[in-house]
Amino acid sequence: MRAWCGVVAKQSFIELRDGVGGFMFDVDGTLAHRGADGRAHAQPGAIEVLNKIRASGRKIVEFTNASHVSSATVAERLRDDGFPVSDEELLTPIDSATSYLLRRYRDQPVQIFATEAVHDFMTAAGVRVTRGDDARVVFVAHLQQVDLDEIERAARAIERGAPLFTSSYVRGYAGANGTILSRGAMITAAIAKSGGTRPRVVGKPSHAAVAELTRRLGVPASGIVVIGDDARMDIALGKLGGSPTILVRSGISGGVDIDALPASQRPDVAIDGVSELLEFL
Repeated sequence: MRAWCGVVAKQSFIELRDGVGGFMFDVDGTLAHRGADGRAHAQPGAIEVLNKIRASGRKIVEFTNASHVSSATVAERLRDDGFPVSDEELLTPIDSATSYLLRRYRDQPVQIFATEAVHDFMTAAGVRVTRGDDARVVFVAHLQQVDLDEIERAARAIERGAPLFTSSYVRGYAGANGTILSRGAMITAAIAKSGGTRPRVVGKPSHAAVAELTRRLGVPASGIVVIGDDARMDIALGKLGGSPTILVRSGISGGVDIDALPASQRPDVAIDGVSELLEFL
């Protein structure tokens, strides 16, 4: 275990613990690793950490990068894999995107690149989803395959002034057999290039995600400890909201040189695995 910013590790944990009302955990690479069967296998100490936090009366959100199904579906699958997580504790970029679109573009037609499950979820939530040529907003989540005609339709909407939002714009995520390349990022890049714009992230890291996280936990961002394995996403999210941050080296940022990271991605504390939190909770 190491501490950063010249602070002794144990003292750093105590400072992060005191005054904290909520915890955000990334899932894959932090609390779990995916097996070849696609099931989530708990990291050592992960379930004990979650249970200890709940027993203390503090709140938890598990913020996964999944953007192909609703958060309720993700929560159900995690419960099937043995994780004690409620629907209310599970957050995805689809949730933060939906809340953001309803706040800022409630009456605007939105072209979305997403599965039918996400189409249905966002429509039921009140987003005005369009499959026509009248889009005033474009949002990209996840799709396995995409038609170039749809890419062009989105680019034309952007030419008319539509903003481009994406659930994430990183290259990939920690998977069972190494990095899972993000098809959402591929689609976003194609639309951004052809439409001549830059995408805006509404998942991790973004102000939209910070707003949804604080709403779910009912705690200001400064009182939420953000814990994850990806410096570019999880730690950057925490830094964006002014939260204390812990990098877990069990995932995609395991070999990263923390001293070389920009300040916006540099964690307050780095640990080898979530089990190291048990002593300090």
